[in-house]
Amino acid sequence: MRVLPSGSSALLVELDDLDAVLGFSAALRDRALPGVVDVVPAARTVLVVSDGSLADLRTALERLPWRPGRAGTGERVELPVRYDGEDLAAVAGLLGTDPDGVVAAHTGREWTVAFCGFAPGFGYCVPDAEPWDVPRLTTPRTRVPAGAVGLAGGFTGVYPSASPGGWQLIGRTDVAVFDLSRDPAALLRPGVRVRFVPC
Repeated sequence: MRVLPSGSSALLVELDDLDAVLGFSAALRDRALPGVVDVVPAARTVLVVSDGSLADLRTALERLPWRPGRAGTGERVELPVRYDGEDLAAVAGLLGTDPDGVVAAHTGREWTVAFCGFAPGFGYCVPDAEPWDVPRLTTPRTRVPAGAVGLAGGFTGVYPSASPGGWQLIGRTDVAVFDLSRDPAALLRPGVRVRFVPC
């Protein structure tokens, strides 16, 4: 673990891998460290924003007990999905199964939002079961519709709004995963557990 300054009010914690990020973020959620106003995990880092002393925060972070792992917040979200994505058959071929096998694997495990990015409300979800590795499209699409459910690398995610994208699309949901009229606006936040349910 390496702790670096990030501006005048934050520290950036660099970690070895995503499991370390998940474990460290969970420990920060479980312990209300003085002065911490925001925790922003990413693939290999955690940004910790503070309104207090960064020297004190550094000491607290270095002493924080944690272990790698995929602990969630306890909050669970269920997303109904129509598995009719245009890449479903191609993904099945990549994984050595058929479309029903992809659906069974996607719905038969619980996912944890590891971090958010790309667009507001886009949660990068990792499985609690054995991960898979699905390559991104060679050429990204210029427009992916809101609610599209995709796979890339070891992640699954739901596009919160229409945008370009290079993930393999396996289905779609009508649930708004990002809505500014809701508090919080993002349904899929770090640590939230997600179940995808066929509809």
